[in-house]
Amino acid sequence: MVVQQMFKYRMYPSSKQKIKLINNLKICKSAYNNLLATSIDAYKFGKVSLTKFDYDAIIKGYSSDTHSQVIQNVSDRVNKAFKNFFRRVKDKSCKQKGFPRFKSRVNSITFPQSGFKLLSDKKLKLSKIGSIPIILHRIPKGKIKTLTIKQNKAGQWFACFSCELPDVKIKHQSTERVGIDVGIENFATISNGEFITNPRHLVKSEKRLKLLQRRLSRKIKGSKNRNKARFKVARLHNKIANQRADFLHKLSSRLTKSYSFIAVEDLNIKGMVRNHCLAKHISDVSWGTFINMLSYKAVRCGGQIISGNPRNTSKECCVCGTIVEMPLSKRKFLCPYCGSSLHRDLNASHNILKVGTDCAKLNACGDSASTTESVASGIVEAGTINDTV
Repeated sequence: MVVQQMFKYRMYPSSKQKIKLINNLKICKSAYNNLLATSIDAYKFGKVSLTKFDYDAIIKGYSSDTHSQVIQNVSDRVNKAFKNFFRRVKDKSCKQKGFPRFKSRVNSITFPQSGFKLLSDKKLKLSKIGSIPIILHRIPKGKIKTLTIKQNKAGQWFACFSCELPDVKIKHQSTERVGIDVGIENFATISNGEFITNPRHLVKSEKRLKLLQRRLSRKIKGSKNRNKARFKVARLHNKIANQRADFLHKLSSRLTKSYSFIAVEDLNIKGMVRNHCLAKHISDVSWGTFINMLSYKAVRCGGQIISGNPRNTSKECCVCGTIVEMPLSKRKFLCPYCGSSLHRDLNASHNILKVGTDCAKLNACGDSASTTESVASGIVEAGTINDTV
């Protein structure tokens, strides 16, 4: 069995190379829209559904300024867009079907097999573009399968290598088991008594962000000054995202290296952000990203992560099991039956550890699959590693 791992690096193209890269993005956007329009017309007038081979034949020799496989990847994107649409149509539980749309902007191009080469002098050679300086803070491991070139809204360029690595079984050095309760007051509370402070990256930068957005709103649409102001807002958003990612990566790495068994809550985050009073703060803490990082890093360290039902984890006494009503304003849990008194998040983390341990026992008895490879009924799937650093 092999696993996929992503390696992400910053690129610094010259002015001429930026023009070529942007031109490639425009060509890919035009090719995507052309294929989508052709596919719609073919079904509308001839009742014919085009295949991937039809797309390749239509798009063959579309532009001499772009590598041939980059254009072929566009036809693959259109084919996958239609496949996903028909899959959603068949799925009755899916409410939004999402018919493929025409693109106003394409932010990435992909070299599926060839057209790129890493040079020894820390440069990336791209077909039809040239040799671009790249920051190789670590060498990609395994076999490189694809390369994706991306541009974010702050104008920064990145190279993302998708690599195949052998799945090596690793035994975790520790035998400690913990439960983690995520929150807003404290980012996370661990059942061993550790409280991790919420860094609140968005709130700390909010004053500066409001100022820049007010300046942007005053600029005339289409002017150069508006474009400059837009980049300033984008750079600040990018800085906040980088701060958040750095915090989550460091914390998830420390936890997965320290504990062999981690229990978390299976939270309905999409439903929780509908609360307009807490939506901003819930989005800022990024619980979903944090749990995803824990899942693949636990596999890489030889550990195990379990997600359990969060029902009554904050209301149930971790000592005697008594249910006590706990509104959000009440931060200390006091059991009227056994008299135990502790922070509500710490009490919840103990309950999460119990639920996770029970889930692991049920899986061990009823499912032959390893919980670190594929998980059913509450255990996080972690067969694919997506590590973008």
